[in-house]
Amino acid sequence: MRRSEVPLRRIELAVVLIVACMFTSGGEAEPAGKVYRLGILMTTRVSAFEEELKKFGYIEGQNLLIERRYSHGRLETLDGFAHELVEFRPDVIAVTNGQMARAVLRATKTIPIVVVAAGDLEAQGLVASLAKPGGTVTGLQIMSKDLAGKRLELLHEIVPTLRRLAVITPFPGDSAQQHETELAAQKMGMRVEILRATDIDRLLSVFNALTRSHYDGLVVLSSPYMWEQRRAVALAASANRLPSIFEEREFVVVGGLASYGPSTAPLNRRAVVYVDKILKGAKPADLPVEQPTKFDLVINLKTAKALGLAIPRTLLLRADQVIE
Repeated sequence: MRRSEVPLRRIELAVVLIVACMFTSGGEAEPAGKVYRLGILMTTRVSAFEEELKKFGYIEGQNLLIERRYSHGRLETLDGFAHELVEFRPDVIAVTNGQMARAVLRATKTIPIVVVAAGDLEAQGLVASLAKPGGTVTGLQIMSKDLAGKRLELLHEIVPTLRRLAVITPFPGDSAQQHETELAAQKMGMRVEILRATDIDRLLSVFNALTRSHYDGLVVLSSPYMWEQRRAVALAASANRLPSIFEEREFVVVGGLASYGPSTAPLNRRAVVYVDKILKGAKPADLPVEQPTKFDLVINLKTAKALGLAIPRTLLLRADQVIE
């Protein structure tokens, strides 16, 4: 080796070391991984949603910061929670339903919102259309015009003498769910009475009405508030010997008779797909609203026996879950 080559090789080695330090010392040559910020406004903590975040590689405290607020069905908390989440400056906010999305929209017009299980988003004015939402709101919609009629058909199979129907609604005014239920009942020749339960006092009044009046069956429309009161509602139906059908299986697990609707766990997992796309740069205005294609029929056989009802075998064979 010639002496002149030694200094040259030392210089080359020094350059390599300097470049290596630039890329490993946390300097500007290679910025640290991005830390995303997620706001959550839901009824209660949902394990399926947060477990799915991990599957997508989002680890809280590492590449994801989360600020959570849970309403537990209390609508009066939504506006305050929404403002608190906006102050957190999240990249996206995940909410349970349309009411929560509206509360967030009152607090911000710029932060993307992913809805997990909304009613009719278009009818509520939250999106321009399902195919092209056009604003800051997108996600999943569980409202379908066919579901109300299907629930009544199932309840009629269980109770062939069904003529007078009570409908408990948690909404102060007419809703799409209520409207579709009334239309379906009219087509089937049923008489419908709407019982509003927007708070605990009104819910107690509804329970009293169930005791005083004679109904052949009961339909319960869902909301975060009603979901929180699901055990009390299911027990009230059983105490008044009312065959009942619900939108969500959780009501049947605690004593309701039957439910027909989409499973909530897949909805929460699918919502993470929207969150991930938005965090990676997608615009909610360009992400079409999805609707579930699979709906589960759940029957509580123990409740049926307590009510003296014989569930048709054909219906039991069609059920996705039978609770005994």
